[in-house]
Amino acid sequence: MKADTHPDYHFITVTLTDGSTYQTRSTYGKAGDTLNLDIDPSTHPAWTGGNQQMLDRGGRVSRFNNKFGGFIKK
Repeated sequence: MKADTHPDYHFITVTLTDGSTYQTRSTYGKAGDTLNLDIDPSTHPAWTGGNQQMLDRGGRVSRFNNKFGGFIKK
């Protein structure tokens, strides 16, 4: 196996959008660097569930509900 093929794996500080921080090991930057996140699990809809609304464009949702409405629990 070749020598020096793996990147340097060291501790960094990760700062979330709410200001909280934690330490983890990473290949990002240099030892002791800080990674500031723009999107994190406490704020992004992919992790929080979000506030999604289904839009009915051209009656597609209505047609689906009419066709398969008997299978949907209410």
